[in-house]
Amino acid sequence: MEPMLDASYLKATPFAYGAGNVQPNHAMDPGLIYDLTIYDYLNFLCAHHYNKSQINLFSDKPYACPKSFSLADFNYPSIAVPNLSADSVTITRIVTNVGSPGTYRVRVKAPAGVWVTIKPRRMKFKVIGEKKKFKVILKPKVEGKPRGYVFGELVWSDGKHHVRSPLVMKHTEN
Repeated sequence: MEPMLDASYLKATPFAYGAGNVQPNHAMDPGLIYDLTIYDYLNFLCAHHYNKSQINLFSDKPYACPKSFSLADFNYPSIAVPNLSADSVTITRIVTNVGSPGTYRVRVKAPAGVWVTIKPRRMKFKVIGEKKKFKVILKPKVEGKPRGYVFGELVWSDGKHHVRSPLVMKHTEN
């Protein structure tokens, strides 16, 4: 089987073909979701240097931007680090259980040249609506560091549900 090609006839990456097929029946019972609130979006605008009057157009009441907010912590299923340097990067995500109670375990396919640590590696949900936080720690490997973007994924699964998050990194020179 030949690899998929992009519009330039180069080997396609997830930037060209996306994160997978849409499966509506699975979308009806996802198990876990990355739930975004209005504050996530307001913080997103803060990180893009919108001023107070611009931000207030999107809020019912005046909103003060947090002292520090990293776009890496925007509670989105995809995890992207466009400038992975020699230091490790820690990213936080929060998932909400919208399915039956259960225990989810994580499986990771690390991007080439990157060590990936997930804390915790297991999350037990007792009720619908319960939220759990996890951290993704990314550290470039010293040897065999590739150039350009590299791709991987993490998948939370309870055996029935499979909640996939793409991982995208670009190494930067030290």
